[in-house]
Amino acid sequence: MSGSGTRAAYGMVNGVLPADTTEDVRTRGAGVSAQVAVLPVGSFEQHGPFLPLATDTLVACAVAREIAAAYPVHLLPPLTVSCSHEHAAWPGTVSISAVTLHAVVSDIAASLRRSGVDALVVVNGHGGNYVLGNVVQEASARGERMALFPAAEDWEAARERAGVVTSLLTDMHAGEIETSILMHAHPEFVRPGHESADFTADDRRHLLTLGMSAYTESGVIGRPSLGSAEKGKELLASLAESFEPYVALLTSAPGRQ
Repeated sequence: MSGSGTRAAYGMVNGVLPADTTEDVRTRGAGVSAQVAVLPVGSFEQHGPFLPLATDTLVACAVAREIAAAYPVHLLPPLTVSCSHEHAAWPGTVSISAVTLHAVVSDIAASLRRSGVDALVVVNGHGGNYVLGNVVQEASARGERMALFPAAEDWEAARERAGVVTSLLTDMHAGEIETSILMHAHPEFVRPGHESADFTADDRRHLLTLGMSAYTESGVIGRPSLGSAEKGKELLASLAESFEPYVALLTSAPGRQ
């Protein structure tokens, strides 16, 4: 079922917060060999003058909502503030430290295990959350079941299926992909201006040292003018299909603890 279908509409508040009761979680868990939780992680950072500060959170939630419509996962509410330090030059951006984000995700995973949810998939909507890779690596080394989604390969498959013209390198921030997903999932939040906001900066080797303001005045790096709701729909559909091997891996018998 599509993320815009009845189940998704019933199961979400304003398209972001899960509306499950504890009985919903119990019933869903009774029908699977191992429970998998999905945690959207977004950010609160500038996305140019036409997309909201909450863009990454809305994207992560749209991906997670599509997943929950297709698989019997335990959908969690999003983390809405993360590691956006490279965007500090723009008003409205808020960050927490990588240490804090690491601790919060690890604590959530531990809490889930205590309540009988066997595995956690972190759906990351912000490229600057590098620490999430470390969280998953460390948890896996301890024998816990955790995954990070989507991988670059998943995004590339989605880009090709949706007919996204911009490469993943060029489509860095508030570009064709993010604009398309919001045009499909939350068109009410896309303001005028994306049609003429294209800006590219493929050589960003000093990004971590200088921040985004060294590469763009508007905050945009990509081609948002190429965005469309149809591309957004196909991007999300492709990502939902790409999620299947993650479920199989986390629920397979050899990985059970």
